[in-house]
Amino acid sequence: MFWTEENSNKEEFTIPDDVVDLVFKLDCKMLPLEHAYALSQAIGSVLDWIETEDLAGIHQIHVAESGNGWMRPEDPTNEVLHLSRRTRMSLRVPRHRIDAAKQLTGRTLDIDGYQLTIGEADIRLLSDLSPLFSRYVVCDAQLSEEQFLYAVAEQLKAMNIPVKKMMAGKQHVIRTPDADLYTRSVMVADLDKEHSIRLQQRGIGPGRHLGCGIFLPQKGIKPVKDTS
Repeated sequence: MFWTEENSNKEEFTIPDDVVDLVFKLDCKMLPLEHAYALSQAIGSVLDWIETEDLAGIHQIHVAESGNGWMRPEDPTNEVLHLSRRTRMSLRVPRHRIDAAKQLTGRTLDIDGYQLTIGEADIRLLSDLSPLFSRYVVCDAQLSEEQFLYAVAEQLKAMNIPVKKMMAGKQHVIRTPDADLYTRSVMVADLDKEHSIRLQQRGIGPGRHLGCGIFLPQKGIKPVKDTS
């Protein structure tokens, strides 16, 4: 008989702190539903490195009705987000940019005519959980769902992240003065801890300063479709 016991002395995984989320308190009652570009520009006016820092990203601000990324109000022209006292703004930054990013604290930014005052920030380590979810991954508008998933799979393989299970979600367009960015959401499941952290650190595709290609842990979405 051949029998291999699991190694009970396996080294425990420690979440690294070389890339973290800075989670800022906010004082703001409303924001435009489509605020990615305006928020990026306002933050970039203070943090002039945010767009060119490879491991940095700006999370779009979401509230309860759109917080899971799969349901979202349909009229970006007339709809606004109503922020609660619990609503937060997050930046994903490498460790050496933490102090620089905290320069946002105390600033009031103009987001398309709405005033957003930024408070103190907490440092939050990335999660080692799976599945991971990105609300906006930039892609070619002509791709089918299957083609989109294969394109994502190729990016993951380039990072030495095994592709086991993925599911594509809702389509969305992010409007900027230069061009409209076509995006789809995607969930990646069955990642081990090291690969989960790697994907969150690096993300996929362009537009991280607009909230694109940034992954977060996701709970409770089933089923997950197997992809080959």
